[in-house]
Amino acid sequence: MKKNVKTIKTINSISELHRILSLSKPFHPLITLINHNETTTIESDNKEQLLLNFYNISIKRSFQGQMKYGKNQYDFDEGTMSFLAPNQVITVDEDQTRNKDGWSLLFHPDLIRNYPLSKTIKTFGFFSYDVNEALHLSDEEEKIIESLVQNIQKEYQSRIDTFSQDVIVSNLELVLNYCNRFYNRQFVTRKMANNDELAKFENVLNSYFDTDSKLGLPTVTEIANQLNLSTSYLSDMLRTLTGQSTQQHIHNKLIESAKDVLTTTNLSVAEIAYQLGFEHPQSFNKLFKNKTEMSPLKYRASFN
Repeated sequence: MKKNVKTIKTINSISELHRILSLSKPFHPLITLINHNETTTIESDNKEQLLLNFYNISIKRSFQGQMKYGKNQYDFDEGTMSFLAPNQVITVDEDQTRNKDGWSLLFHPDLIRNYPLSKTIKTFGFFSYDVNEALHLSDEEEKIIESLVQNIQKEYQSRIDTFSQDVIVSNLELVLNYCNRFYNRQFVTRKMANNDELAKFENVLNSYFDTDSKLGLPTVTEIANQLNLSTSYLSDMLRTLTGQSTQQHIHNKLIESAKDVLTTTNLSVAEIAYQLGFEHPQSFNKLFKNKTEMSPLKYRASFN
C-alpha cells in the first residue's frame, strides 16, 4: 500500500502567503497582520506542513478545555501567544471546527535588517521555545500587545513615507520587550509547575553524576531533551527560579561530585576527570580551579 508522503511547502514572501490563504494583496511587502477568522483552509489530503521564511507572532483566544504548557495540562481562558523564527516548520490543522479567534503578525527579516533589532531579536529566547511553551496572557497584558500591534497595522496601511519603517520597527521592538516581561512574569506565576520541572531537572542531573551510571558529562541539550523542553526555555526557567543557567547548574553539580570523590577515594585526578566524563584531565583541572580557586590536589590536601 502506497503511503502518502507529506511535503513541506516553503513560503518566501508575505505576498505568497496572502495568495495561499486567499487574502487580498498585502499593504506592505515585508509585514502583515492576518486575522485568523478571515483565512481559508489550505486544501490538501493531510495536515499541511509549511516553512515560513519570516518571523511569526501569533495570538489565539477562547480555547475550549485544557491547554498544554510545557508538557503539562492547564485550564486557561485568556489569550495565548506563540513565536516562530524564520525557517521553522509549522503544521496547519485543517479541522473545520477548530477555533479561529486570533491573529498573526508576520514580518520578513529584511524589515529589520538595518536596525539594531536585527541582532537583538536573536536574544529573545521565546523564538526558540517549543510550541507547547506558549505565553499565556492576562486580559490587561493582551490589551497592551493588541494596542501596539494595531499601531503597526495602522502605520503600514497608511501612506508609506521615510519614517514609516522606523515607526513600525520601534513598535515591533516594544511588542517583543513586553513579551519578554510577560514571559518572566509567567515563570513566576507558574512557579508550582516550574518547581516540578526543577525537581525533574535535579533528578536527571543526579543520574548523570551517579558513579554507577557512567553516562558521561551531560550537555544542556541532552538534559533539555530528557525533560521535553527546549534548551532556551530550560535555561530561562532556571535563571528565574535559581538565578543560574543550565550550564552553571551542570558545573556546580560536577564540582560537588568531584569534591566527594577527591575526599573519599584515592583515585588520581586524571581518573576522576575520566569518571566525570571529561576527555582531557586538563579541562577538569581548569574548571575545578575556576570554581574553587584551588587545584583538585590542593583541595584534597586540605582534608588531610
